[in-house]
Amino acid sequence: MTELTHPLSDEEREELIDRYESLRVTDVVDGLDYNGYHNIGQVTEEIGPLFRDAEDFSHRFVGFANTVRYLPTNTPRELPPPSELDNDTFAEWEGEWYGDLAGGPEDVREHDVVVMEATGIDVGNIGSDNAFGWYNDGAKGVVTNGGVRDTDEIVKQGIPTYYKHISKPIIPGRDEFEANGVPVNLDGTRVEPGDVVVADGDGVVVVPLDVARDVAEAANRIQKEDQERRRAHYEEAGMDPDFTLE
Repeated sequence: MTELTHPLSDEEREELIDRYESLRVTDVVDGLDYNGYHNIGQVTEEIGPLFRDAEDFSHRFVGFANTVRYLPTNTPRELPPPSELDNDTFAEWEGEWYGDLAGGPEDVREHDVVVMEATGIDVGNIGSDNAFGWYNDGAKGVVTNGGVRDTDEIVKQGIPTYYKHISKPIIPGRDEFEANGVPVNLDGTRVEPGDVVVADGDGVVVVPLDVARDVAEAANRIQKEDQERRRAHYEEAGMDPDFTLE
């Protein structure tokens, strides 16, 4: 397990969140382009939102990557055959696996985003229980190139979740926690702990922390120009301005 470090103070985190709070993924991608980061940070379109809120955009978020890596297990399933298996034995084995081999993000703070690498694993590493726990600890959402389960409950709980596929199986017997607070690979996108993560209906973009302010400056300028053009369209159509123009 890697000891987590926090490169920004709480005040610096809040200041950077303010710079990104209203930005769309497309604005941020344009801001990366402006700063020479073409095709960097653009998470594959196969990772998208579990739900979209067209009224309040509650599926959108910006935060800082709290990274987690899971790997397929090489640990054998040491249980008797089904004909000899009882509930207590299975529950004990399952509990030991969760306790010893199925860790997760630590020190989840306000404005964190849990970013989980689980490449090629058909397991629901993220479910309604752990996702809600991270959310209550301050996480703004979850991003994974692996599987989620309990999706009806996650949607009902309103936890923004960006995922690659739905996976019904549980963790025990299938995969193991490997590390927290390390660089992870989301199917071709490198994510460092503390990088800025922005997500909306267009998907996910990751901004390297060392250029996050420069990217935000360009992205805000680009967004403002877009808002001015769209405001003219609203006026021509006789529509009242909405919060997307603010």
